[in-house]
Amino acid sequence: MLHPSRRSPALALLLLSAACAPPAAPKKGADAGAPASAAPVAAPAPDAPPAATPAPEAVAPATPPAPDVVPLPDSLVARGIPPVPKAIAEAVGAYSEMRTAVDLGWHPRERWLLISTRFADTNQVHEVRAPGGARRQLTFFPDKVVNATYPPAGDGDYLLFSKDRGGNEFAQNWRLDLATGRVTLLTDGASKNTLGAFDDEGKRLVYTSTRRSGKDTDLYVVDPRRPESDRLLAAVDGGGWQVAAWSPDGGTILVEEYVSVNSSHLWLFDAVSGERHRLTPEPGATPVAWSGGEFTADGKAVITATDVAGEYSQLVRLDLHSRALTPISGAIPWDVEGFALSRDGRSLAALTNEDGISRLHLYDALTLREARTPALPDGVIGGLAWHPQGRHLAFTVSSARSPSDVWSLDTRSGALDRWTESETGGLPVADFAEPALIRWKSFDGREIPGFYYRPPARFTGKRPVVVIIHGGPEGQSRVGFIGRNNYLLGELGVALIYPNVRGSTGYGKTYVALDNGQKREDSVQDIGALLDWIAAQPDLDPERVMIMGGSYGGYMTLATSVRYADRIRCAVDIVGISNFVTFLENTEAYRRDLRRVEYGDERDPAMREFLNTISPLTRADAIKKPLFVIQGKNDPRVPASEAEQIVRTLEERGTPVWYLEGKDEGHGFAKKRNQDYQMYATILFMQRYLLDGMAAE
Repeated sequence: MLHPSRRSPALALLLLSAACAPPAAPKKGADAGAPASAAPVAAPAPDAPPAATPAPEAVAPATPPAPDVVPLPDSLVARGIPPVPKAIAEAVGAYSEMRTAVDLGWHPRERWLLISTRFADTNQVHEVRAPGGARRQLTFFPDKVVNATYPPAGDGDYLLFSKDRGGNEFAQNWRLDLATGRVTLLTDGASKNTLGAFDDEGKRLVYTSTRRSGKDTDLYVVDPRRPESDRLLAAVDGGGWQVAAWSPDGGTILVEEYVSVNSSHLWLFDAVSGERHRLTPEPGATPVAWSGGEFTADGKAVITATDVAGEYSQLVRLDLHSRALTPISGAIPWDVEGFALSRDGRSLAALTNEDGISRLHLYDALTLREARTPALPDGVIGGLAWHPQGRHLAFTVSSARSPSDVWSLDTRSGALDRWTESETGGLPVADFAEPALIRWKSFDGREIPGFYYRPPARFTGKRPVVVIIHGGPEGQSRVGFIGRNNYLLGELGVALIYPNVRGSTGYGKTYVALDNGQKREDSVQDIGALLDWIAAQPDLDPERVMIMGGSYGGYMTLATSVRYADRIRCAVDIVGISNFVTFLENTEAYRRDLRRVEYGDERDPAMREFLNTISPLTRADAIKKPLFVIQGKNDPRVPASEAEQIVRTLEERGTPVWYLEGKDEGHGFAKKRNQDYQMYATILFMQRYLLDGMAAE
């Protein structure tokens, strides 16, 4: 496995909504969303036990909407947004009814899989008992369930799951007893917790929690059948500690200390005393990243990924006694982005990120020789999970013409099974566009990569363009399913470009560091160079360009609106940073130091002055084109105050600005009703400011 920050997650901040997995792979440092107040955010109130049927909230009487207008959900606050015609919702139709599915892991005995998918408003846990079988829903909550797992041993009579409240990311761990449907809270109800990892016997769970200090991710151990057994194993310093694996004998826990995308370390913790020993070398002048790990079956080594030998993260075997490294994937000149070792220690699966496309590799874990691997569609693969009995490997595949779906591979016979076939609203997947990999030269001669989606040939003339910038900044736009954004291509005839500006992952550790500190605006100039590229294309209209981005991509959207106001038509900022100083002061305490490594320390007077100088809020008078700002009130990463202050400033200056806030959302909208309205309002914004005056086709 890799540290969660380096897996291929399915965030949708860069789409019109988060309903479908985007082609972006945000990392741990990804910034988006924020608390509603500029003051530091206090820990949320403790969770109450989830109810099987939540009581309805009282709703104040409201003026009925006009019959030809989409009603604003009670969960949203809109400012400056005109009434949204129902005709837009009717035109969108099936494009808002797409689903995805992600594997969460196997049953300990049966060949059954846990998956995450949505049938109502949010993603919940389901069980599938055969390839193509029924998706039996197991959890029913108003907020999405973040993660779930069975114990790796036993009869599978319970599972653990993790969920937060209203997108606040203060996730709590719960035990669900399948025979009764009863849930039991395993954490304190107030802090931020991870689901962690079971020991091989499935009797102890080690996880991280901020409950002691509010900012340090300490290690705790609990027997999930006995919540009262919960105890602090080790106090740590910092918010980047994550559990990787237990040793086969249950005596040692492998833990990763994440410092930045370029720097992380591995530690061994005694599972009883909490005593720790550094496994990887002391940091030197050149930072090195060590990503996750699995113990070999004999407990004498760990399989991990590291960029110690060059530009890219490679799979290696690290001997625990001699500390000697044996390369496994050294011949592959791309990052290893995920891996999984079978429980018997015989089989190893790994994923490489090759120019934005995932490739699956299989190895004999004893000889370290690569085995034959069946061909899979070009796209993004994630969620590697071996069945506890070995042989079967589960994973998730998302491609331009397929939503994220769950597959498994029989590693003995080579047979591939598709467990889910997520709906696309009845739309034929063959009609969805596949992207072209493009490159353009930036101000310093460096080539910048990106993905270009062309509208269907029936749209003639120069086409308007939406540039969609990923978050992170340690993220990457990938060749995955773009979900609702297919509407922009197929029905509006808008071209889409997903750039991977400097600072993106996937292109080596030098590239990812090119926007650090005082080089921050170099990445903005990469967008300026992209605007030059657009102007040189005979089929694109440089007079009709919209910039859209989420999280750090929201900052890039605002920065582009400042620097290139005369070259864009409008912009959509989703949970973006408007001022680096206020962002660093108000982002949640457990992630503040992690972000200072990337952006700079605002407590240093010289750096504070620089950060203020480059912040879009400081230069808001240069924003002349219409802006649509979208924000989750409960976002712990990018505080809601970041959105509120840029909106208020533009309102005072008379610049056209729309604002949409989700009262029950965090770092992007997760609930379908909110996603739908966000999409309709975005299309109205585009009709007003990007497509105005164009003849219908």
